[in-house]
Formats: sequence, C-alpha cells, structure tokens
Amino acid sequence: MKKVRVGISSGDINGIGLEVIIKSLQDERILEYCVPVIYGSSKVVSYHKNIVKPSSFSFQSISSASQLDEERINIVNCWTDDITITLGTPNEESGKFAYTALDSAVNDLKDGFIDVLVTGPIDKHAMSTAGFSYPGHTEYLSAQFQSSKSLMLMVADELRIGVVTNHLPVSEVASHITRQRVMEKIFALNQTLKEDFGIEKPTIAVMGLNPHAGDNGLLGKEEETEIRPAVIECKKKGVLVAGPYSADGFFGSGQYRQVDAVLAMYHDQGLIPFKLLSFGEGVNFTAGLSVVRTSPDHGTGVQIAGKNQASPSSFRSALYTAMDVFRNRKRYAQELANPMKKQALVEEDPDAVDEESFEGEK
Repeated sequence: MKKVRVGISSGDINGIGLEVIIKSLQDERILEYCVPVIYGSSKVVSYHKNIVKPSSFSFQSISSASQLDEERINIVNCWTDDITITLGTPNEESGKFAYTALDSAVNDLKDGFIDVLVTGPIDKHAMSTAGFSYPGHTEYLSAQFQSSKSLMLMVADELRIGVVTNHLPVSEVASHITRQRVMEKIFALNQTLKEDFGIEKPTIAVMGLNPHAGDNGLLGKEEETEIRPAVIECKKKGVLVAGPYSADGFFGSGQYRQVDAVLAMYHDQGLIPFKLLSFGEGVNFTAGLSVVRTSPDHGTGVQIAGKNQASPSSFRSALYTAMDVFRNRKRYAQELANPMKKQALVEEDPDAVDEESFEGEK
C-alpha cells in the first residue's frame, strides 16, 4: 500500500509539541507506513532533538513539500528568522510561528502535497496575540475547507465522543442547542462512523443538556423542545440513534460501551469523561471535513516543557488514526463506486433500533 504523506504542524515551539513529535518518529519502522513532513524550522527541531536525544531521528531539510524524500523524515522550513526559545512560556512570537507552520501545512494539504494533517498543540492565547482569530484548530480548519458541518470528535479505541458546541463559554451553550444544529451533528457523526471508521450500521447515543436530561421539563426545556425532536427526525431518516440521556448516569453506569459513539452537548460534558477514561491515549479528530486532521488530546504541557518527560502516546495515536481514516475513506469510496455495494450502504432500516435498545436512565 502506498505510504501516506503525513503533514505535521509543529505547534507552539515553547511547549511539548516537538518533543512528542520527535519521540513518535524516532522508531525508524514508522517510515514503512508513512512519509512524515514536519512544518516548522530545522533549527528549532534540532534544538528540541538535543533535549530529547532520540535513538534515531535523521531528517531532510527542505523548502517545499514538493521536494519530499519518501524514505526520510522531512522538515519544511516555514521561516528563516532567528528565534528565542523560552521553554514553558508561550508568547506572541511562539504563537506567530505556530500559526505560520499551521498555515503552511494547510496550504500544502489543499494543494495535494500531503495526504493528512496532524497538528501539534498550540497555546490559544499566544495564537490570538499573533492574529489567529479562531477559538481553536477545529474552527480554523472548518473555515479553511469551507465546512459548516464539521464535528469535533474525540477518539480512543472504541470510545468516540463528539460535541455539538466546541469552544464556547458555558453561558452561551444553551442558545446554541437548536434542533437543526443537533440534527447536523448527528448526521455528521453517523457519516464519519461509516466512512472514516468502517462501521456499517453505527449506533449513537445523544446526551441531554440539563441535569437529569431536564427531568421532563422540570430542570430545563431544551431536551423536549430541541434535542428529542432532533433525535426523532434523525431516526426517521434511518440513523440508529437514541436519547437524550442524562450524562452522569450514562457514563457512570458504563452505557457508553453499548454504542459506537456518543454525542455530548458541550465541551466539558464530553471531554471530562473522555479524558478520565483515556487521557494520554486519545485523539482529537475533526470529522466532517473533506480532508483528514487529527491531534493529540493534550495541550502544550508548559509545566514539563523542556524536561524530556512528555509521553508521546497520544501523538502517536493521532498519527496512526490519521493514516487509518485516510485509508478507510479510500475503501469507502471504492465501495460506493460499486453499484450493488452502494445500494446496500444507502438502504437503512429506521426501525432497527428504538429507545428500549439502550437501557438505563434518560
């Protein structure tokens, strides 16, 4: 199988991003499966390499991804400026160069020089001081690839949790929970499970917004006015979905193990249980884009930056997930090209799963 060309944005140079990148790529066997392309600076990578002291990490320094060596790690030099590295202290300068690296990688992804993108962790405040006007990677990539229906999806083996709202103040969440928005996220989650994860008939559980999923309107109305109607409409269109469920009881009782994916209403409702169950191994995947993008489930790790203590497990998982999704999409496209298989894929049974299929508290 042809190697996947994996673009890697370096993230904040004052954090642990380049440390976990170097640690993930030091095993030369990775070159049997992909062509790593780091966007940043060979000087900065060398600085971090001297801290990590990897067993093996030789690279080729290039000015353009058109010059890739498929048998080596490639570093695309996105800037030539001399930089003062202040490990553990992201600042405007580190935000500027993280933005530059990300922008260069995205442009090459658009132009077809790389196949997938794995993003190193950024410091959102440092990025904002450098002119980055988005709350995070997900929103930036949605704008760059003109997708209004992207989905932030956290993945760790069989655990998959998507969120209806991404990076919003809690005070603004309720106003964004609308029937149309919830439906869009359910459809996006259903599609990514089929196309990107190879699940032919995925099952989805939807969380409520309020405590006890509103308790029949006593603790909030959104479940009855927005979320449940969205679930019913999606079921009518063939999606195997149920809910809304009370999030504390759903995760506490282990019901998440009975479904292929969970749709939470807001960031912390989904990411707190996700990180409790899988921290250090999870992957942030932006579903619903025309391209494949993943990242590790952690941030810049400023407390341990430069101490050679960061675990590469999550970044390594992000690397493998990106390659897996890329290949799954190709297989799915090939299946759809077969008229008989296409017919089988588009035929859904809307009555195959009902509310009673998911036992437990609602």
